[in-house]
Amino acid sequence: MSDADRPREEQLAYSELMDKMLDESARRQKAAKLISVIAHGLGRSGERPLEGLRAVDVGCSAGFIADELALAGAQTTGVDIDEPGLAKARERFGDRVDFQLARGEDLPFEDGSVDVVVLNHIYEHVVDPDAVVADIHRVLAPGGVLYLGIGHRWQVIEPHHRLPFLSWLPQRAADRYMRLTGKGEHYYERYATPAGLRRMFAAFDVWDYTLPVLADPAAFSGGDVIPDWVGRLPEKALAATLPLVPTYVWLAFRQPATPAGPALRVAPRHVALPSR
Repeated sequence: MSDADRPREEQLAYSELMDKMLDESARRQKAAKLISVIAHGLGRSGERPLEGLRAVDVGCSAGFIADELALAGAQTTGVDIDEPGLAKARERFGDRVDFQLARGEDLPFEDGSVDVVVLNHIYEHVVDPDAVVADIHRVLAPGGVLYLGIGHRWQVIEPHHRLPFLSWLPQRAADRYMRLTGKGEHYYERYATPAGLRRMFAAFDVWDYTLPVLADPAAFSGGDVIPDWVGRLPEKALAATLPLVPTYVWLAFRQPATPAGPALRVAPRHVALPSR
């Protein structure tokens, strides 16, 4: 059996492989963005917009995003298979957040018991993303939402290794590219195409917040990565850039729903999904 044909092993101790998981400032900035999107979708506001909700951060690693969910008012659990990351998280935030060693495809929650799930740049790392998505759907309450920060296969610069077109390549070619550039022996991450992402989340009612975040980065705490001039572009110009955007920001409702927040300059778009 060739290396390319071997089943993937789980990425244990990911926080020790990827330094950016321990970049507290950047992780908290990401948390501010995702909380603002969730709050808009649910029609909530204020300093603690998630007050009274139960939230789960799937792939929480060192716990910065889970901690921000708790500070926003949610009863929060962080789950991961990253034991070193969980140890760091418990040491710092264990008084506010319940951290559990668990796989995304076997979440330790009852059916319909969770109001908010965060899956932020995680699906490409797991062995069976479809199983993870199915279990998230199981645990979400009828009015619950899933926040998705998701990259896709056609991103120009692969974000983990900063190599152009790496995610486009077949497995053997990607492994060879990694070795030739001194980035490692194997390319682990596996991204879906945009069509594949729509199929993956077909059980949900999905709204695309990518353009609203680009159009108003200040409102969605996206100013760390989005230049001010982008927010001044007209909606048609922003929409034309969507195929080049490396990360989509989606909000997936457990049941059919419409974002309940105030009107935006550029409104969220309903994502057309395959029939369930």
